[in-house]
Amino acid sequence: MRSPAAPQPEMAISHLSAGPTHLPLPPLSLSSRRPCTPRTIRTRTLPDTNLNPADKKLKWVLRVSPVGQAPSPAKPPVDVDRLVEFLYDDLPHLFDDQGIDRTAYDERVKFRDPITKHDTIAWYLFNIAFLKIIFSPQFYLHWAKQTGPYEITTRWTMVMKFMPLPWKPELIFTGTSVMGINPDTGKFCSHVDYWDSIQKNDYFSSEGLWDVFKQLRIYKTPDLETPKYQILKRTANYEVRKYEPFIVVETDGEKLSGSKGFNDVAGYIFGKNSSQEKIPMTTPVFTQAFDNKRSKVSIQIVLPLDKNMSNLPDPNLEGISLRKVEGGIAAALKFSGKPVEDVVLKKERKLRSSLERDGLKPKIGCLLARYNDPGRTWSLMLRNEVLIWLEDFKLD
Repeated sequence: MRSPAAPQPEMAISHLSAGPTHLPLPPLSLSSRRPCTPRTIRTRTLPDTNLNPADKKLKWVLRVSPVGQAPSPAKPPVDVDRLVEFLYDDLPHLFDDQGIDRTAYDERVKFRDPITKHDTIAWYLFNIAFLKIIFSPQFYLHWAKQTGPYEITTRWTMVMKFMPLPWKPELIFTGTSVMGINPDTGKFCSHVDYWDSIQKNDYFSSEGLWDVFKQLRIYKTPDLETPKYQILKRTANYEVRKYEPFIVVETDGEKLSGSKGFNDVAGYIFGKNSSQEKIPMTTPVFTQAFDNKRSKVSIQIVLPLDKNMSNLPDPNLEGISLRKVEGGIAAALKFSGKPVEDVVLKKERKLRSSLERDGLKPKIGCLLARYNDPGRTWSLMLRNEVLIWLEDFKLD
């Protein structure tokens, strides 16, 4: 007995003009598909030398459908809004003990930053674990939003301390990540980082590697309380910081790099006040020019953050005053060496020029922040900063 032949797919053929033909059906070919790439169908036309001129004018439309097979159900659309909310919840755990949710990523996920590349979720997670051990990183997510049909962009700050070096230098990176979504799985299939501090972000970037190395230089920051701020953006030339309010004790100075009046404000925290209270030392010491001509300069010491205007003693000396700085957004340019007046003014001009070039709005005046005792710290290890307050800053 001969076995019955297996059923063959039924070909439904319609044509736009009648006439006999012996044209064979061309095969259909499916392209190979990469992650994050929707499925496509390629067709090809095969020449047939047996066609007569009448047959060559025929146009065919083909539909292939296996008999009895129901059409595949349409995939539900990807809920990108839900994924945005997921990132707000998940990314803050990037470097803590909980970690990110692996199930939200395809097994093959493309990760790129200027100096790193991985193509699987396993290596992606290994890279996170490596950074956690070597750099003790802190990750801050500023915002996340949809920027394409299957794309979410995030903005972030990452602060890392390179633990193997004795001085534990602080490395700061800010930028954006473009997260690609696989439309077939609804999971993330790519993650590409762009740093604010460099121009060439494609892997492998020698500019990116140099940006890492130059942050390893020695700065000595005393282990003292300092005004709290969050770094919003770090470019090649400056940082943009969001300062919380703080209180200073201040008196008149003579120039940005000067020390006139320092002994008077230092005397206040050493007990020369109405209650003879000794107040802990903080860092930095500020000198502030209130206009661009530096016609008025004050020297300031920051007071401990647990103090407020109601529980601080009054100064004993005339000309000493307490003032609350409301905080806000400031740009800072960091440098080492002795902060002599010419150097400070040169740094101020460089910072202001960079801000204006980048479309930001620097306010008049500036501050010099000196973090170290110059008599006890080598010049090359001194941490100095020029700061300029900004107005109408928006973190894009």
